Amino acid sequence: MDAVDELKERLNNQSNQSNQSKQNFIYRLCIYQKERFPIIKHSVLIAVFSGSAVGYSFLLRGASGIPNITSLIVAFVCIFLFFLQLRIADEFKDFAEDVLYRSYRPVPRSLVSLKELGWVGVASAILQLGLTIYLAPSLVLVLGLVWFYLALMRQEFFVVKWLKSHPIIYMLSHMVIVPLINLYGTACDWLVAGTTLEINMSWFLLASFFNGMVIEIGRKIRAIDDEEFGVETYSKLWGYRNAVIVWLLVVGLTGITAWEAAVQINFANPVVYCLGILFCFVVGFAGCFIYKPVTKLADLIDSMSGIWTLCVYFCLGILPLIWRF
Repeated sequence: MDAVDELKERLNNQSNQSNQSKQNFIYRLCIYQKERFPIIKHSVLIAVFSGSAVGYSFLLRGASGIPNITSLIVAFVCIFLFFLQLRIADEFKDFAEDVLYRSYRPVPRSLVSLKELGWVGVASAILQLGLTIYLAPSLVLVLGLVWFYLALMRQEFFVVKWLKSHPIIYMLSHMVIVPLINLYGTACDWLVAGTTLEINMSWFLLASFFNGMVIEIGRKIRAIDDEEFGVETYSKLWGYRNAVIVWLLVVGLTGITAWEAAVQINFANPVVYCLGILFCFVVGFAGCFIYKPVTKLADLIDSMSGIWTLCVYFCLGILPLIWRF
């Protein structure tokens, strides 16, 4: 009888330890997301991003009413998980550099392990697959395309050293993932509706490509005193003046392609007014940073990158639908 009681106690202890481990992992994952993938902040941007993709496709094919709610939900969840997978892939490929130069980050300081993040990535992929099949089995082909390119990015296209020595090509090759993700979002509408991908969609996808560059360059422009040893930023690579000029150029290219995308859905004038006014603020903040490259203004450029991106997507796929009513 004593042996039975001892076995029960041992099993209870193991069960308690397992529960504590799970709770501990969830707690650690919450800290990780606050530092590396803030859910609330990203959810707002991704909601506009995914809603714009579905909405723009809906408008481009001349449909009436409102987009399918299920398409909107699946697009949001799957696109959110795409960006989570991008973050996890970055943790893997940047691990060696993070250990050397950014030991304060969650993975190098052992808050979470790469193995744990890997399982989060697998779980997110299973959820994406299930939702995609539920919405439209043929949509799995587009899902696979995004996964395939993400896998290539994870391996740095098997030319790590060459890409690292060509930073512009590195950035351009990695930004392709943004229009691919947007393609998935639009496919949640046009493919589900049984139509084909229209060539006019290319302007919207091109605008998303440049929008990705706006975010990428904007977040890597830093004040002179904030540069870190071993951490590559565009302000360090090109000089802060040139980095800001390139950022402004990309913002301008986004505006042009967004206008062309708006022309396709007969919504050019409102887009020109909205983006034109915002562009004036963008130029103003950029000029202030060039004149005085301090932390506060560098943070404003990062913030303006997000605001500009939100505005572009909102103007192309959401505002036109609101305008109808």
